[in-house]
Amino acid sequence: MARSSSGIVAGLTAAAIVAVGFLGYQASATAPAAPVRAVAPPTPAPSPPAAKQDPAKPAPVPEGSGTGVRVVYSVGQKRVWLVGEATQPVKSFTVVPSTVHPKPGSYPVSSRSGAVTGSDGVPIEHVVRFASTDGVAVGFSARADGQTPEPDPSKKTGGIRMTRADGDAMWAFATINSKIVVVP
Repeated sequence: MARSSSGIVAGLTAAAIVAVGFLGYQASATAPAAPVRAVAPPTPAPSPPAAKQDPAKPAPVPEGSGTGVRVVYSVGQKRVWLVGEATQPVKSFTVVPSTVHPKPGSYPVSSRSGAVTGSDGVPIEHVVRFASTDGVAVGFSARADGQTPEPDPSKKTGGIRMTRADGDAMWAFATINSKIVVVP
């Protein structure tokens, strides 16, 4: 019996080798001539660099900021527009927002100070106040030393800071009861 079982195993092994050979031949006969390469998904085109603001053309006044003579302050853009009469060019400049932000809306200039000490303890000039948020007076100003650092995030301050030259322009433009429009 041992002989007959080894003969069966030998026959089965030979049949298996023939079957694998035949299947291998069939696979090679139907395979493409050149190997198929995986196609990588296209890489997205790089984003164009952010357009720099042309100093000769002021940034456009935000939509929904009203009409007429007004100061427009965009918290998100960190920018102010001094919008005068239709015949006057719009002046626009960047600012450093305070840690306390006024809500979007329209406010009148409520008070002004030529030179005081800011809520952060720094001497400031040309202060134009227009809102109060959480008990903190909010307004535009310039540091007397001309610097415009970011405010300390751990302190509640309402000073929206700008350069001294921009502070001069704000002081001349935004008198008592002038309209300040805050947009997001």
